[in-house]
Amino acid sequence: MRTVVKTTLTLRTPGGLSLRTDVRALVVVVALLLAACAASVVLIGTGDFPISFGDVLKTLAGNGTAGQDFVVNELRLPRVLVGLLVGASLGLGGALFQSISRNPLGSPDVLGLSQGATSGALVVIVLLSGTAAQVTVGALAGGLVTGLAIHLLAWKQGVHGYRLVLVGIGVSAVVTAVNGYLLTKADLVDATRAVVWMTGSLDGRDWSQVWPLLALCAVLVPLVLVNARGLRMMEMGDDVSHALGVRVERVRTLLMVAAVLLTAAATAAAGPVSFVALTAPQLARRLTRAPGPNLVPSLCMGATLLVTADWAAQRAFGADQLPVGVVTGVLGGVYLLWLLVTERRAGRI
Repeated sequence: MRTVVKTTLTLRTPGGLSLRTDVRALVVVVALLLAACAASVVLIGTGDFPISFGDVLKTLAGNGTAGQDFVVNELRLPRVLVGLLVGASLGLGGALFQSISRNPLGSPDVLGLSQGATSGALVVIVLLSGTAAQVTVGALAGGLVTGLAIHLLAWKQGVHGYRLVLVGIGVSAVVTAVNGYLLTKADLVDATRAVVWMTGSLDGRDWSQVWPLLALCAVLVPLVLVNARGLRMMEMGDDVSHALGVRVERVRTLLMVAAVLLTAAATAAAGPVSFVALTAPQLARRLTRAPGPNLVPSLCMGATLLVTADWAAQRAFGADQLPVGVVTGVLGGVYLLWLLVTERRAGRI
């Protein structure tokens, strides 16, 4: 029998506040942040106009040449920032859904939120021939409507884990069929545009996608972290949580709304990038070996996964550049198969 010793670190402020954190989890978060930053710098320096690691850092500090400043700050930095924010949003949203449903399959990909956002975008593209900004609004609205529908259909004196997952799978199937129908009604140009968007891509992203997503994350991430204690208590069951003073339905509804908004905003910014929300929380939990939702590690893991996958999509296949959603889909599909086999062997499915 193996004994696992957990080392915790307690930080105290002059005002009397204290924060306890697991040392291993803290190390994992710092390592993931460093990996995300390093991958981002490498990605910024990659392309038809290559820039060395050091020159990228100098340019970001304001000491580059005029050409380097244009390439880095105007062309490549917005794309990388969108990738980091989308990955972080999906990682955090996936961790919230998996914790609320108490199921490793309870991610936005499986529950149909990404497909709902896709429906909103397809309505704008196919029926309204909308602009890029209107497609973003449509995707956000589609994700919110789908999330509301899942919540209402899963509600029965509260929202419980397996009911949420089963309802989400059913809604996902319906919405996927609607998406297929919308594609059959599109002309060739709109259908091509829709399929490219549905793959999930960071191509052509600029500062207009960065600021709305950054503002949303600046509001939602602190809100989620403030309620992290209640979420952790809820993993012990509703009765225990009530006994410990947690307002279960209020916390659950608030965090579900936050998760839906994060997922819908990420999908609106980059398209339905698949499997990041599913894999990031699980990988973070395996690295930290810590109980609970692992919200901050999942956020950092999602950002690291997406920028790394974007680099692979651009450079790992020679002259052929792929949308980042293709790479995450392949890797995530393999991970999902492994997860299903593991859960079956453990007798949980």
